[in-house]
Amino acid sequence: MGMKLDLSKLMDEEAKHIWQIIQRDFDMRKKEDDRLGQLKSQIKKEDVKRKLLGEQTSLTNSYCIRCLQPFRFLVNSKCQCRDCGLYTCKACSRYHKKERGWVCDLCRLSR
Repeated sequence: MGMKLDLSKLMDEEAKHIWQIIQRDFDMRKKEDDRLGQLKSQIKKEDVKRKLLGEQTSLTNSYCIRCLQPFRFLVNSKCQCRDCGLYTCKACSRYHKKERGWVCDLCRLSR
């Protein structure tokens, strides 16, 4: 960045319009930084939860690691995440066509 913008040769209306665009860009970048910060915080919280629950093999084989809903044969079947290897329900994961497998929401967000 480091470049200085010379607005001296512009009319007041033009300079004002350019300033508004720059301000809007600054605001959008700030919102995006805030959104990414919240996303990183959410991933960190979910990762801690997943590590704690992942150690309980009896729990991870019977319940979704994200929503803790029990697995059932037809209603809430389990899917193994291609990235982390843990089991989630279909509501907490998405099918990845290229990899031909399921990826949990947390791993998808991390990608």
